[in-house]
Amino acid sequence: MNKSVLKKVIGDIEVTRDLTLLLVIGGLYALSFALSNTFVNVYLWKQSGEFVDIALYNLGSVVMQPFAFIIAGRIAKKVDRVVVLRSGVITLSIFFSTVLFLGENANEYLLLLGALIGTGVGFYWLAFNVLTFEITEPETRDFFNGFLGLLTSFAGMIGPILAGLIITRMEQFTGYTVIFTISLSLFVVAVLTSFLLERRSAEGQFYFRKILRERKHNPNWRQVTRAHFFQGLREGTFVFVIVVWVYIATDSELAIGTYGLVASAVQFVAYYIITRMIKPTFRKKLILIGGMILYAAIFLIVIGELTFMKLIMYGVVVSIAYPMLLVPYVSLTFDVIGKGWKAAEMRVEYIVVRELFVNSGRIVSVLAFLATITFFSEEKGIPVLLLILGAGHAVIYFFVRHVRFKDGKGGESYSFARQKGGDGDSTSETRV
Repeated sequence: MNKSVLKKVIGDIEVTRDLTLLLVIGGLYALSFALSNTFVNVYLWKQSGEFVDIALYNLGSVVMQPFAFIIAGRIAKKVDRVVVLRSGVITLSIFFSTVLFLGENANEYLLLLGALIGTGVGFYWLAFNVLTFEITEPETRDFFNGFLGLLTSFAGMIGPILAGLIITRMEQFTGYTVIFTISLSLFVVAVLTSFLLERRSAEGQFYFRKILRERKHNPNWRQVTRAHFFQGLREGTFVFVIVVWVYIATDSELAIGTYGLVASAVQFVAYYIITRMIKPTFRKKLILIGGMILYAAIFLIVIGELTFMKLIMYGVVVSIAYPMLLVPYVSLTFDVIGKGWKAAEMRVEYIVVRELFVNSGRIVSVLAFLATITFFSEEKGIPVLLLILGAGHAVIYFFVRHVRFKDGKGGESYSFARQKGGDGDSTSETRV
């Protein structure tokens, strides 16, 4: 592709070496997770057939993530952002190596596996978000986030269906071994690629507690962090229940791949449309509409017999609603951060505090799920719990509607990269 053709594709912007390398690492991460992350839950389910095992694995992940973000934030401020990124990818490589080593005994080490993936995800996303801000410029940031979104969506479409085909065409757990090995290989390539990034040493103190206390002085920040708790309340349980339900309804990993393909394809189109149509003045209304649609979609799967077609319908609806909610919600969140106390110097701390509240919601969610299946039957208890926890995204509006800026405008542009996933989506491990 010559320079004139390239310019027509990406516009008149300068794509630096580090920006390209960060995109490559982001693409490798997205493809690896799209191939394997969804199927880890099903892999564990097939070993025991117990929801409690899946919940314990996810509990280990969501409990460890906030600690990982805090530790990663401290290292990012005092050592090197690239080292943090590399540490996250290496930890994820160790996770998949451990899964392969344990094989059919993996369900005996659920909390360990959850802690490993939670640590890797926390380190990776803290570093990736900070590096995105540092490596991109205002004129290249939209290109970076847009191209990363394209890579993530493409990975979300081809990853699950490819993994589903591999698993169903091989005997027993052989297919799982193959896709976990592929994911491990992709993470190894990502680690090697990270050595080509320019080292980014850091200095300054890590003021995590100050930004946490800033909630008392900044009402906008207080409302946004409350909203993020309720965001996590839905995500904690829905991210694994939907996938397992698809498998229970079909007894087929290929069906999970089909669900991922359809959901990601619809979500890709929805993100494209919403991103180009949204206006700042319509943000809060769109958050309300998206949240209400997400809640209404739950009734498709909790009423009547659970079928694959109903789950596909659910996947289509939430894949349309998530962009309606997340695009304005993310923009509003970073507008609040941009207007916050010492936003430029404290961007790491703001990200860490935000993740603390998201994961607090996820922890409460998974603990509520464990309590429900302990004291009630799964057939009756889980649908009722989903109706309660599923209100999390609908509640977001009632906090962000109180966000006000004195000058009527948002803050500085802090457009951090993110995974764009939905309920049960292979790319939904971490969302903004």
